[in-house]
Amino acid sequence: MKEKKKNLKMRGKILALCLGISLSALILQTVLYLHTSSTLIYKEAKEENLRLMENMQNEIESYAKSMENGLLRLYNQSEFISDLRKDLPAEILRSKWNRLAFNTGSENFDTSLSVLALYLYTADNEIISTYRKAVTPKHTYPIDIYDGTQDTNAQVVKDYVASDDSVMLVSSYYNVYRQKDVARFVVKLYHNREMIGYAVCDTDEKALRYLMKKYTAGGESYVWIQPGGDRAITATGELSEDNRTYYESAAEQIMEEDVRAGQVEEQENRVFFSVQQDKYNMGSYALMPRRLLEKNQRTLTQYLILIGLAMSGAAMLFSFPISHSLTKQLEKMTKTMERIKGGETQLRMSNLPEDEIGELGLTFNEMLDRIEGLIAREYEAKLMVNRAEYKALQAQINPHFLYNTLDTMSSIAEISDCGEVSALSQSLSNIFRYSLDMKNPFSTVAKEIAHLKNYIYVMNVRMQGEVKYVFDVEEGVLQDTLPRISIQPLVENAINHGLKNARGEKRVCIRAYKSGENLQIIVEDNGVGISAQKMEKLLKTDTGQETSIGLSNIHSRMKMLYGEEYGLTIESEEGKGTKVFLNIPRKKMDEVELWKAENTRC
Repeated sequence: MKEKKKNLKMRGKILALCLGISLSALILQTVLYLHTSSTLIYKEAKEENLRLMENMQNEIESYAKSMENGLLRLYNQSEFISDLRKDLPAEILRSKWNRLAFNTGSENFDTSLSVLALYLYTADNEIISTYRKAVTPKHTYPIDIYDGTQDTNAQVVKDYVASDDSVMLVSSYYNVYRQKDVARFVVKLYHNREMIGYAVCDTDEKALRYLMKKYTAGGESYVWIQPGGDRAITATGELSEDNRTYYESAAEQIMEEDVRAGQVEEQENRVFFSVQQDKYNMGSYALMPRRLLEKNQRTLTQYLILIGLAMSGAAMLFSFPISHSLTKQLEKMTKTMERIKGGETQLRMSNLPEDEIGELGLTFNEMLDRIEGLIAREYEAKLMVNRAEYKALQAQINPHFLYNTLDTMSSIAEISDCGEVSALSQSLSNIFRYSLDMKNPFSTVAKEIAHLKNYIYVMNVRMQGEVKYVFDVEEGVLQDTLPRISIQPLVENAINHGLKNARGEKRVCIRAYKSGENLQIIVEDNGVGISAQKMEKLLKTDTGQETSIGLSNIHSRMKMLYGEEYGLTIESEEGKGTKVFLNIPRKKMDEVELWKAENTRC
């Protein structure tokens, strides 16, 4: 009975928690939204329109960049640029380049850019070449923007040409024949930072207006493009009588380069947006009725309370069965845990549902399995540590006995005036001491060479000096690190396999040098050589004696330590000798611990 009461209390808490959280959240959301929805929606609408204008400016900038690229292709006319640089008279330039504007206008611009006219001028504002598209008596364009036949806003171009501004000019003028605005782009031509001429390209403003309409929020908004200090280029949308005075004032301020501060300016019945474009000094501006930004507020407010009531009812409907389902599984898991706690360690949770509760049960089962496995492994590890400590104690006795015996033999031989025996004993002692000291599996090139020379001395005594050894080691690699006992097995392989059956002078050459970021070690002999099949076998199987380290052992060790791109390679020709290349990354002793931690492969 007591357990049942506890379960009912738990279910009641979950039910109360679910209902309390749901209802509190809905009530709080309703109250706050009623107070803040108007402000939030209005703010988001402003930010969205500002983003649209920024996107529109990006497309307009791309359009202007396309026009600039088309005009800059005039630099490909190297002979024309050369003539401008020579400052030839305008009459000569016109006679020679009268078709250049036509070729540039028809070839350098895509039809979507809507080029209407193109003019080429000298630095002294004298016309060189003119291109006019689809000229008719009623729809025409001036042959020269400075000829005075109509007002082409040419003074803005002349002021720009006389200035130090090197960025493309964007301007416009009103064509009285076409009765529409014409967008204008002017690019200066330079040679060694000196202006030698310029190009003027007039385009139909409908291309810009098309871009603007993509981002205009309804026909009631009025959007225009206007450079600072110049007239508006083009506009789209409706301009109401209420907004006309405000627009004329704003356009006048932009004309006087008194650009309004900020990107959004609010008034009682309108909102003014401005987005500047620094590169081409071309701003985008919009006037929007305030009611357009507020139109969604009333609809959202009307539905808000209804949605809140509906969600409250749904929360009450679903909270009870969910709480019952949760507590049922939790009760089962609690009982199982109590039994495991009581000593039934082999017991596991079963018949788990496919949800988060089931995942919790599976994770609990995996945790118990891992704990049992860790306990078993810990016991085995303790046994292995005990065995390893015993073997390590044994291993320490024999090497020290061997070192001491060889040192004693060397001293006795030296006292008895047997120098060769003394040196041989000392070399063997050094060989065993270096080979059996495995506290650090890495050594330096210098220590490896010293160990190799001890080995060579012993072999010379055995072979009565019939093998000649040549060393070619760069001083800069002596402190480079490599795995211990890496060079001596290569020399041993050369003696036992390359020179054993060779006749005549026998020679082994040992080289070590840096190759880029790598350390390269080469052991070369002039012995009998080996076949391609045997070379492949040497790197796959250990063909060395049982007391030596085979090439495959070294090859595998290097790949394991450094990666597949490192290790041994063999070049050999039967009857002429063999070269064995060892290639590993260059590392210093003070870097090797960090390198091992980051790169050693397990």
